[in-house]
Amino acid sequence: MRRPSIIVAEPEPEQALSTRKLVLETSKFNVLTAHSTEEAIELFQAFPNASAVVVVDSKSIDCVRVLNFVRTVTNSTPLIALSARLADNCAAADHHLSSHDPEALINLLRSMLGDPRNLDTPSEAAE
Repeated sequence: MRRPSIIVAEPEPEQALSTRKLVLETSKFNVLTAHSTEEAIELFQAFPNASAVVVVDSKSIDCVRVLNFVRTVTNSTPLIALSARLADNCAAADHHLSSHDPEALINLLRSMLGDPRNLDTPSEAAE
């Protein structure tokens, strides 16, 4: 079994490094990051076998547009919307989580995809 590849669409971090990406990669998930709506759609087109798509609902990323695009391609990819207010602004999402709770995101991904810490293989995106 290969490590799950997660597409994360989030605003460009003010600091040089995305904390969310760091947390996911430390948990052994392979992370592909987009910083705009268009980039998220292009990433999914390039990697349609992504294990999950995580979108941070923000002014710079249209959560509904990204997730609706994914749904036109597949119904099997889990869609997770993160927001500061835990509002249901992105109806296409299968799961809604707080953007301030990385542990909840890690636990959800592990429950859906398995725990990649138990795998000793390359990522899915390498294929």
